[in-house]
Formats: sequence, structure tokens, C-alpha cells
Amino acid sequence: MLNINKIIILTGPTASGKTAISIKIAQIIPDLEIISADSMQIYKDMDIGTDKPVEKILNKYKHHCISLIEPSESYDVKQYIKQAQKCIYDIITRNKKPIIVGGTGLYIKTLINPIFQGPGRNQKIRDELNELAEEKGNIFLYKKLKEYDLEYSKKISINDTRRIIRALEVFYLTGKSISYFHNKEDNSKNKAKYQYYVICISRNRENLYKRINYRVKKMIENGLIDETKELMKKYNNINMNAMQGLGYKQIVDYLQGKKSLDESIETIKKETRHFAKRQLSWFKNQIEIDYWINLDEYLDIQKCITEIVGIMKREGY
Repeated sequence: MLNINKIIILTGPTASGKTAISIKIAQIIPDLEIISADSMQIYKDMDIGTDKPVEKILNKYKHHCISLIEPSESYDVKQYIKQAQKCIYDIITRNKKPIIVGGTGLYIKTLINPIFQGPGRNQKIRDELNELAEEKGNIFLYKKLKEYDLEYSKKISINDTRRIIRALEVFYLTGKSISYFHNKEDNSKNKAKYQYYVICISRNRENLYKRINYRVKKMIENGLIDETKELMKKYNNINMNAMQGLGYKQIVDYLQGKKSLDESIETIKKETRHFAKRQLSWFKNQIEIDYWINLDEYLDIQKCITEIVGIMKREGY
């Protein structure tokens, strides 16, 4: 089995250039296989609006976690982590080299720090606790939590009803505090199956926004409207989660006559810019980034590629 010291994650805001850079890296590092960390690219039939790599690229460079499920199906972070870890293991056992590429922050954060699983939910207990919260207030539940799990009570707000109820639910189901399970996870050798090295690429804001506007323009030219029409016709459900994605939701508004095409396009651009801003905030505050790269500081992008490849080789690639 191939010995890789750390798994490289290449992330960054939408339209920053992650896909293009990952392909250039794959041209240099033999046997590299790309695992997508994009919560929209997992859907079939949604290619233009999710900016999937074109078929020629997908055929030439092995990609994983792309076009896995129908847009009508549900998919959550736990399913992604299970799939991504399976892909990593499979790639390494075939003596290939995995790289995670994408901008879905929750996927990346959870891959690095797996979510505490704990016992399943019990709706009867939750309903009873919610009734207590309505009848006697958050403080009453919070005091109960302090009795059973003082450690956890210090970590959450007295007003965080959702987490208070979950912690009490765990205790009532198992007789053990949620801190017990957290500590067990923290001490487990399997907490993170692999070590990760996170590289985050970015752009100067003005240039990033220009790139976003241009990407939206190209999506429209490449057939986003027709793709959305086909999705509406095939699945007959504009309310499914996949159709709430950036681009599709706004084009649905246009197709239903709620907005003009120009208005819808401008809304896509605006909301995508806001999304990119939120992504950057997430990366800065929620993920420990090992290496920040501002692509606009490089006169020659190839020098940036060489630098990233150097990092990867130092980490065992």
C-alpha cells in the first residue's frame, strides 16, 4: 500500500480556480485521483450550474464523489464522509494518490474532525423535552444538564436549546453524558483516519467577483436555462433540495415568470458573490488552514503550481 504522510485538501471560494489548478497538478504528479468536496456536484443531471469538469477532463483524470445520486435523493455530510473515506482507502490501496478538491466547508471540516455520532434520535424524548422548555423555559433544562454533565454545560449557551435537548436525550438514552462520548471520540485512534494538510487558494476580492460574474455569464451561454428546464421536466419538483442551489433557484424564478432573465442573472451573480464571502469567512474561522495562497500575487500561475506540487511531495506524494 502507498505510504502517504498526509492527504492534501485543496479548497477555496467558488470561482477561485480550484478545479483548473487540481488538473494542472494531476498533469505533474502521476497517479493522482481527485475526490470532489462539493455538495452540489454529487447530483446527476446537474452539470452546468454546478460547474463540473467537462467530460473530457473526467475521462482523462479520475474523479470521485461526482454525479453520485439523483437530485431527488437526499444526501448529507455523514454520507459524504463515509464515501470520501472509502474513496481515499481505495485509492491508496491501489497505490494511487488522493487529493480532496472543493469548497464545501462543512464537508472539509467534518472530514478533518469527524462528527460525534452518538445514539440515534428519539422523537418521544425530544418532544417531552421541548414541551418542558416551553413550559418551564431554557434555564430549567440547562440546570438539568448541569446536574448530568457539568463539563458540557460550560461549553454551550444557556439559550442553545437544540444542544441542551440533544445532550439530555443522549443521557436519557444511554445513562452516559454527551461529554463521555465526546471524550471517547477524542481519545480514539480512529477519530481521524488520515492526517490532512489544507491548502486554501484565494483571489483579491475585486478579481474574484469578476471571475464569478464571468462564470455566471458562461453558465448561461453553455445552457443553464435548458438544463434547468430538463430538471423541472424530469423530476417535477422545484422544491427539492438540489433545486435550491445557486443558479437553479434563480432560473426557476425566471422560467415561472417571477423575474426577467436579466434580473435572475444579476441575482445569481450577487448571491454567488455573497456565498464566496461566506466561504472565506468559514475557512478563516472554522478550518485550520496550513497554507494560504493568493493566486493574484503570482505573475506566473505555473510558479504557484510548482509550489503546491513541492508541498505535496514533501508530504509523501
